[in-house]
Amino acid sequence: MGKRGEYLKGTYDVVHKTKYCGQKPPIYRSSYEKRLFYWADMNTNVLKWCSECIVIPYKYSIDGRMHKYYTDMYAEIRTKNGPVKRFIVEIKPLKQTQPPKRPANRSKKRTDRYLYEQQTYVKNLDKWKAAEQYCKKKGYEFKIVTEKDLWT
Repeated sequence: MGKRGEYLKGTYDVVHKTKYCGQKPPIYRSSYEKRLFYWADMNTNVLKWCSECIVIPYKYSIDGRMHKYYTDMYAEIRTKNGPVKRFIVEIKPLKQTQPPKRPANRSKKRTDRYLYEQQTYVKNLDKWKAAEQYCKKKGYEFKIVTEKDLWT
């Protein structure tokens, strides 16, 4: 994080420009995204990649309306056996991939935070369900990457 409460943000400077297939330069909104972009750029098994180049419509179950899900990354990766697999990748802190825990102390501030985390979790589930369906139709794989994947 940068200043208190701010996440690392910026434009990733692509080294292997022939691999990057996005229309716009990749923008990272966290150190997690920056690290994944670097991995994709430098890994010889990654043949193509782009950031926020696939937009998937999804229905947010809380407001019942359609929204747009800008996926974090698309990548084409050569596997150990040789075939190329296509992935849509979502980058999230592990905590945001799990249901929020009810606070023991139910102050207004903690209750409001818990409600916000619940809504965010529901929104993520709705996005991921739409991404899974999109990937199934296209023959892609949907992968959620967390800090456990990035820093092991």
